[in-house]
Amino acid sequence: MSEDDRTREMSRDPRVPRRPALQASRLWAGGVATAVIAALIAMVGFLIVRVLLQIPYLAPIEGNTIGGWDGAVQLAIAAAIAALAATGLAQLLLVAVPSPMAYFGWIAGLLTAVATVYPLAFSTEPLTVRIATGAIHLVIGMAIISLVTTTVTSASTRT
Repeated sequence: MSEDDRTREMSRDPRVPRRPALQASRLWAGGVATAVIAALIAMVGFLIVRVLLQIPYLAPIEGNTIGGWDGAVQLAIAAAIAALAATGLAQLLLVAVPSPMAYFGWIAGLLTAVATVYPLAFSTEPLTVRIATGAIHLVIGMAIISLVTTTVTSASTRT
């Protein structure tokens, strides 16, 4: 071992945690995949509530109408945007704060709680519709949190 190598070894403090290096392309590829999954969860939730449970979710149930899908498409787009926003939040927290995933978990968890409780508290829809809305929002939020967290872990490498 040369003198330069020994000097470098001595200058490293093992008590100082190393910051993970982020592979942004992997993070955003996972974010896009999360957006697709969140949108699909919204569509499946819509179908379960409307078709199987016969709850008039997002539009009244009418025979032979395609217009009832408008609300489902809007929900799917909102879910996809929320997933991309969560990915951006995770990237921002990774470069800006200590223990970024702890902060991400709290922020995303509280936003999911708001999205779940809001229709129960402030909607004028029937109770069954409000419960269905809250349940779908909860499942979408939990999926986004778990997938973005997993993506960040996969896209981070210790330096």
